[in-house]
Amino acid sequence: MRTDLENFHATVEHRQPGRILCHAGFVEDLHKRVVEHIGTTDIGGHYGFPKSTGVGPKRPAELPPLDFARYWEGEELPSGTKIDGSGVAMVPSGFYHFWGYISPLRNAQSLKELEEYPIEDYSAWDCSHMRAQTEAAHAEGRYVQASVGHMYETAWQIRGYEQFLMDTIDRPAWAECLLERLFQQNLLKARAAAEAGVDVLHCGDDVASQTAPMFAMDTWRRLMLSRWAEVWSEAKRIHPDIRTFYHSDGNVTALVPELIDAGLDILNPVQPECLDVDELHRQYGHLLSFDGTIGTQSTMPWGSADDVRRRVKEVIDKYGRSGGLFVSPTHVLEPEVPLANIDALFEACREYGTFDA
Repeated sequence: MRTDLENFHATVEHRQPGRILCHAGFVEDLHKRVVEHIGTTDIGGHYGFPKSTGVGPKRPAELPPLDFARYWEGEELPSGTKIDGSGVAMVPSGFYHFWGYISPLRNAQSLKELEEYPIEDYSAWDCSHMRAQTEAAHAEGRYVQASVGHMYETAWQIRGYEQFLMDTIDRPAWAECLLERLFQQNLLKARAAAEAGVDVLHCGDDVASQTAPMFAMDTWRRLMLSRWAEVWSEAKRIHPDIRTFYHSDGNVTALVPELIDAGLDILNPVQPECLDVDELHRQYGHLLSFDGTIGTQSTMPWGSADDVRRRVKEVIDKYGRSGGLFVSPTHVLEPEVPLANIDALFEACREYGTFDA
């Protein structure tokens, strides 16, 4: 039986793997109920998640923490608010989901404020352990993942959502400033991952709505695609076999050919409620692997367990028998998803997506 390292490479090389790799994530409330349901905290082991290892730079203990205090002086933040590593105030949600954001530069009055805003310098972080971790994981048959994070999403969280969108039109130098500073740090992380020999480089930005891209194509190309293209190109220059993974919710159909030209290998989450998965596969399935395709706005919360099984069989039969498919829900699963549907997802993956005897 093939290891998941071998299965990963077969999948992205569009060869039939020993098994279809299937995974999922959960909001905290559902995570707790899944643990109670299956009787173990090892959700991945129970359901057969792919065996993989994540690696990344480590922040030296002696490196002084970034100081965001002046951005929150005099502010009365909601109870439970945390300041994240980018200086953004994260407010607990009351709806079983993620966080709300309060942006430290939402009231910025000058470009200088954006130029001087504290952003982590990854050139000072320790990467010396990453290659050994990668080699150890490979020896165990695990594939290795590294993340460079976001650009656009981090930029708007720092600047403010509406403010950043207006900057792209009224003050493009302001938008460019934050994106360029974040890009330079993402480039450092990508180089470190490639030098360590990791298998897949994760990144992403949500740049599409339910129906179309959120930006004019020229704006997206100039501000975002050009920078991701350079990150991916640099990683592949160092490690030609590294695979790139890009996440954007929404209907990204218009972006896909240019993402491929820029060096994309794996697209996530491929939402069936937003785009025509069959047509996307017909046009680009020989060039691109899909990660996702199981609807979290439809099948997982509102379908029956049999509906879930049928959908899993359908996507494996259509898109996965010759590689090129990682099965997963198209978002973290939320509280309304029945536990029976989660069981059905992974049972169907085993039943219909196991090819090695």
